[in-house]
Amino acid sequence: MHVNSLGYRTDLIFPAFDGEIIDRGEYLVVRTPANPTFYWGNFLLFAEPPREGDLHLWRTLFAQEIGNQRGIEHQAFGWDSPQGEEGFVQPFVDAGYRLDRGVVVTATKPHHQARPFMSVDVRILATEADWQQEVENQVACRDGEFEAAGYRVFRQRQADRSRKMVEAGLGDWYGAFVGERLVADLGVFVDQEVGRYQSVCTHPEFRGRGIGGALVVEAGRQVMAERNLEKLVIVADDDSDALRLYKSLGFQPMERQIGLVLW
Repeated sequence: MHVNSLGYRTDLIFPAFDGEIIDRGEYLVVRTPANPTFYWGNFLLFAEPPREGDLHLWRTLFAQEIGNQRGIEHQAFGWDSPQGEEGFVQPFVDAGYRLDRGVVVTATKPHHQARPFMSVDVRILATEADWQQEVENQVACRDGEFEAAGYRVFRQRQADRSRKMVEAGLGDWYGAFVGERLVADLGVFVDQEVGRYQSVCTHPEFRGRGIGGALVVEAGRQVMAERNLEKLVIVADDDSDALRLYKSLGFQPMERQIGLVLW
């Protein structure tokens, strides 16, 4: 199955590194055994939006392909529709699935912006202490629907994979530091000529000070210069503060990305 969506194509950078991607023709099976609680590391990606009657079929396929793994307590489906076609999603929503609507934004050169309201040092994470701060910063940024202990386990697994990808030369993880304290972080990983941002996060105590925007811009400049990339990609929730920030930094909407999650 050929994936047209830039968002989903760059999502697959990560399971291609330490998981499994199995082509079934009409859909891809994406598995990340090292992190079973990662919804978008363990999902089915279909070539087409859901059709009438697909609720039972898709649930059955997920149970067969992914649901038998230890630790899987969710179902997640995506489909390769850069225009954002939703298809017959209502039966899924009625059954308790959350419909995720994302926007894929790209930039060839992030804009300069006003200096942040406080001095920060942007650098690549280098030490064990840096990475432990990264995990705790991500936990502080979590959505309220996730409890801290379980989310910390998830983020530690994500950090372990990110460190291995950095060591393999596939990207870098950047932090914005105030003194020795990490207050914002993100990853940028590479798929041929494209750099894909991951987990852009500013600690709640430091939001509204221009730090997140400064980090996005500086990390983008560094990675494009060092790796000779053609463009940068971020996926943000539709109508979110994050999306508005990225647009202000010069990122332009290119595609839509749709998925369904049940947990």
